[in-house]
Amino acid sequence: MKRCFLFLFVICSTIVAQDQIKIPYERHILPNGLNVILHIDQTTPTVSVNMWYHVGSGHEKPGRTGFAHLFEHLMFEGSGNVAEGDFDRLLEAAGGQNNGSTNVDRTNYFEDVPSNALELALYLDSDRMGFLVDAMTPEKVDGQRDVVKNEKRQSYDNRPYGLAWENIYKNLYPEGHPYSWTTIGSMEDLSAASYEDVVEFFRTYYIPNNASLSIAGDIDPVETLKLVEKWFGDIPVGKPIPPQNPATANLNKERVIIKEDKVQLPRLYMIWITPKRFSPGDAEMDLLANILAGGKNSRLYQKLVYELQIAQDVTAFQNSNKLSSEFMIISTARAGYNLEEIKQVIQEEIDKLKKELPSERELIRAVNQYEASFIDALERPGGFGGKADMLNSYFYYTGNPDYANEDLARYKALSTDDIQAATLSFLPDNGRVVLSIVPNGKTELAVQPKSEVK
Repeated sequence: MKRCFLFLFVICSTIVAQDQIKIPYERHILPNGLNVILHIDQTTPTVSVNMWYHVGSGHEKPGRTGFAHLFEHLMFEGSGNVAEGDFDRLLEAAGGQNNGSTNVDRTNYFEDVPSNALELALYLDSDRMGFLVDAMTPEKVDGQRDVVKNEKRQSYDNRPYGLAWENIYKNLYPEGHPYSWTTIGSMEDLSAASYEDVVEFFRTYYIPNNASLSIAGDIDPVETLKLVEKWFGDIPVGKPIPPQNPATANLNKERVIIKEDKVQLPRLYMIWITPKRFSPGDAEMDLLANILAGGKNSRLYQKLVYELQIAQDVTAFQNSNKLSSEFMIISTARAGYNLEEIKQVIQEEIDKLKKELPSERELIRAVNQYEASFIDALERPGGFGGKADMLNSYFYYTGNPDYANEDLARYKALSTDDIQAATLSFLPDNGRVVLSIVPNGKTELAVQPKSEVK
């Protein structure tokens, strides 16, 4: 086979010192467009093979949702040269494990194996990419459709508070926006999709030029690259993927929603559209979430749970994505209290941050907690969020696999003024979704639309 690679070398030492973090890597692009990222970590005789397909639920179309998540299932159901069930059986016999996940931006799969089983993992992944359709039948697709429908019933329809997410996204984003439906999609859409629709989706997105393969662990880069070429080099290139160009999503009013459910206690969700991943404001919102509800010393936990004892929990987080992000505050009321009381306390704390700077102590604690979790992820090559996954994530979102130092630096450079400015800019009172989920027949426990508040 003719060898023709675009070589992009980065040579540096593995460093977490003097405020500098480096993840040494080599990046190669195969002739068919597959991006290959290699990282040596000889701490243990293991290796993680991490594949990102640059397709998530946000690449679906209205009326044809749920396909990316469906393929998360289908990818484990056998391919052209791997019988159904053999994917797990072969990996487990070699002492490995595997998993996958889907979100709005991407679908990923990984295998964590002993280093002597690297070729097995590459063979299995390449067979899925190149020959999945050869083993995919209408019967298999229908079988996994039923599995996904059952998953939706268990995780959304019949789970307490499970209906929250569908209501949040369809009210937060305009109709037709890539983030206006849940990752699991619509069961009506999946039922209506033909076998040909499913095959077309696979052939459009699950192609080498729409994927990146990150391999981290106890490897010889030269030999590993030869194995990647052996197993992936003959898979044909696909058509170019058109870019996503949705209109910028803006919400300029407060949408107050009330839903009844089979729950014991009412729960409040407050959600804003915020800056996309790695853009100005994204890191600020991460730290703001920590200041508001990051542990038992946070403002909202102290106020709602300890002092007033009107809530039994509260959490806040920045859900960062490629096109935009969402900032969420979620709190469950204690028995005997309503969500209007909880919203008022949350609003008071947000207003305080708009008028008064957070303390340096709060900021330092938030940065230190983020840095600790960040360094912990750097210590493991495999699994969700490990170095192989991190290299793929940075490559997808920034184009630079070794973006770790720049990523952490975003947080360490922030001041209390930055946190206040972000609060003022991105948490308006008139640009958010306020969702109350209350026990059936107890709508008086919900936050009421302003015109109905008495």
